[in-house]
Amino acid sequence: MSTTRVVPLQLRSGVALALASAVGLLGFLWPFFVEPGAALDSSHSGDAPYLFVAILPLLAAIVLAELTAGGLDAKAVAMLGMLSAVGGALRALGPGMAGIEPSFALVILGGRVFGRGFGFVLGATTMFTGALITGGVGPWLPFQMMTAAWVGFLAGSLPRLRGRAEVALLAAYGAVAGLAFGMVMNIWFWPFVSYAPEVSYVTGAPLVENLGRYALFYVTTSLLWDAGRAVVTAGALLVAGTALLRALRRAGRRAAFGVPVAFER
Repeated sequence: MSTTRVVPLQLRSGVALALASAVGLLGFLWPFFVEPGAALDSSHSGDAPYLFVAILPLLAAIVLAELTAGGLDAKAVAMLGMLSAVGGALRALGPGMAGIEPSFALVILGGRVFGRGFGFVLGATTMFTGALITGGVGPWLPFQMMTAAWVGFLAGSLPRLRGRAEVALLAAYGAVAGLAFGMVMNIWFWPFVSYAPEVSYVTGAPLVENLGRYALFYVTTSLLWDAGRAVVTAGALLVAGTALLRALRRAGRRAAFGVPVAFER
């Protein structure tokens, strides 16, 4: 049984995805490359709106590129909207509760079944929808969107397996992604906040030294929180992964994504 590919990442959508990722990486990493002596005395509240404005058109460009190329149709857009809404609603079940994020399982399954491009867009739109539902709109939102987009993209890039081996692979990936999401997301605020000297960002210090301080900061402050997300995501995939994979693949086959509609007299 072949995997349904809704956003197959043709050239134009691939370029838009690469640009979106580059913008996201720049938003996360620029504090590590500021000139020695520069001051970091504010959060991302200044540049986050620009990052958000840059990301949204690139996400739209991925979808529009596939619409015009025939790789995406109205049924696929409807599926993307439905899964984004469900994922956003799932975020409301556990905001602020020990890192519990049940929506991550859905993002991973969507990327696995419908492909890397679909997973990328689904991750971003799920975070956006969830922020609107929970009132979690803030300077952190564009960073959440990009990090979740990478989670969905990588889920669609996993090796092809079937049966219990596939579910086990997804569960293991879910656990790693649950930890990695928090590890990446902390970078959006860490350089701008003062902690103990051994765990604080030092402007102008060598990159390796700052990464070492961040690793210590993560282990001592965020690891246990992110472990909750990792356990919930992996557990959800182990318990419901087989049924949800079957349901999503069945929906993809019945919807016949990408098949042109022909009217007969």
